Amino acid sequence: MGKSAEAFRTISEAAGELDLPQHVLRFWETRFTQIKPLKRGGGRRYYRPEDVLLLKGIRHLLYDQGFTIKGVQRILKEESPRHVIAIGEAGSLEALEATHGASEGAKSVVRSSTSQTKAAQTALSPTAAEQRFTARQRNRLSRVMGELLECKRLLDNARE
Repeated sequence: MGKSAEAFRTISEAAGELDLPQHVLRFWETRFTQIKPLKRGGGRRYYRPEDVLLLKGIRHLLYDQGFTIKGVQRILKEESPRHVIAIGEAGSLEALEATHGASEGAKSVVRSSTSQTKAAQTALSPTAAEQRFTARQRNRLSRVMGELLECKRLLDNARE
């Protein structure tokens, strides 16, 4: 029998639910101040249901929509964590706009972030040779590519 929807999740349970390694969740805590799991003795993290929903929204924006960390930070700042949660639940920005309508701030973030990520999305779109991979494998490769691109950006910034 699984946990109820209102139950807190450990980092391993949250990571499993999101299909992410635990270290990614710890890293995201350093980049997104809105992620605030309850920490108990020994530093053990417990994620509230709202935390998991926010993580789902962030994951969707980063991995499925191709946003950069900076782009997601901007959405969180200009809109709200609730907006990112709604994006994760709706499955896409387009679905959210269709059901709720997006503010001009969100639309401008989407427009500016889209131009940043077009090259990355082109590089990540499946070619004929890549179609031999399953959707799950392509998703994982896409996430790794996104992480590598973010690492490259950080290295380029450090060199400047």
